Amino acid sequence: MRYRRVFGLVMDSIGTGAAPDAARFGDEGADTLGSIGRYFAGRLELPNFARLGISNLRPVPIEGVPAAEQPIGCYGRMREVSVGKDSMDGHWEMMGLPVRRELSFFPHGFPDELMDRISKFAGRGIVGNRPESGTKILDELGEHQMETGDLIVYTSGDSVLQIAAHEDIIPVKELYRICEYARSLVNGPEYMVGRIIARPYVGSGKGHFTRTANRHDFTLKPYGKTVLDYLQEAGVRTIGIGKINDIFSGQGIDEGYHNQSNMDGMDHVDHVMEQDFTGFCFANLVDFDAMYGHRRNPEGDGCALMELDDRLGTVIANMRDDDLLMITADHGNDPCFKGTDHTREFVPLLAYSPSMEHPASLGTRRTFSDFGATILDNFNVDGAGVGTSFLKDLQ
Repeated sequence: MRYRRVFGLVMDSIGTGAAPDAARFGDEGADTLGSIGRYFAGRLELPNFARLGISNLRPVPIEGVPAAEQPIGCYGRMREVSVGKDSMDGHWEMMGLPVRRELSFFPHGFPDELMDRISKFAGRGIVGNRPESGTKILDELGEHQMETGDLIVYTSGDSVLQIAAHEDIIPVKELYRICEYARSLVNGPEYMVGRIIARPYVGSGKGHFTRTANRHDFTLKPYGKTVLDYLQEAGVRTIGIGKINDIFSGQGIDEGYHNQSNMDGMDHVDHVMEQDFTGFCFANLVDFDAMYGHRRNPEGDGCALMELDDRLGTVIANMRDDDLLMITADHGNDPCFKGTDHTREFVPLLAYSPSMEHPASLGTRRTFSDFGATILDNFNVDGAGVGTSFLKDLQ
């Protein structure tokens, strides 16, 4: 193997320009990184991302982040081939399992039959049941939920069923139990939902509700082997940070860490980097998506990027010659775009190792699965043959 430790860092929802099929999703013109740069109008400072080549991979550099004359890493972008633009689709595709099956979407709310079964199991009423912003629906129904104990159910443009409840009214463990039951109802064939999301929140009333870090995703189990499975079977250690464990239902993961925030996730990355192991560490930083993208908050998105950039300085300084860092995203979520949903975009691809001598462009990869194929290639592990490795291009 060329690299003994590979660190994959997913900036959840940080896309880099509309994908060729964006029109199919109504996402023409979306560009998460471009929008953040324009919003900051020269105030966006990303020195570590810049030297890795984050503006070099774009047709037009991010405003305030000039293209590097001599990037220290390889750079490119990846196109998604999965049918959806959800976190599950993006992460599964990265790990060699593109989502080819159409999942169930509910633009008009969930069927009464499904809601009745969940209500009967929980012994509680259900309110909401429509596509909605999570923060907006809490402001509208949060006080009602506290008074009645009803479940707040809502969805989005993705294949998700979200259940929100105040932690003082419905204990987190009870909410998880309800979500686990809901998960059992939508594994097909009639309904096949990508994720059931438990959304605990706290607060005293409208305008003061806050969703907590006790969120938990109950994801459809992978219907085939992923890169994580192949690595684990070959004795290569696999570590998941953030919602990675949830997205893969724990399959193929030896050790997992739950994140409270992006910076907590980077603390876990630093902790893992202190360990001596041979394997793959896969980390997701969800604040970009959950805290800022869906809430259409470009200020928060940009500040979070600058915080991550600062932490990348530490990661780069602590890397060994036989370490590889790969940074990407699972989809877009342009904070200046219409609506509140994910956006169909290319995602950035940055790769760096202290041993690189001739960094170059990786071009536009035809599928996110090239990411996982490269990891398998590095560890000399045979997989499903999905994706094309770019290991030989990391010079």
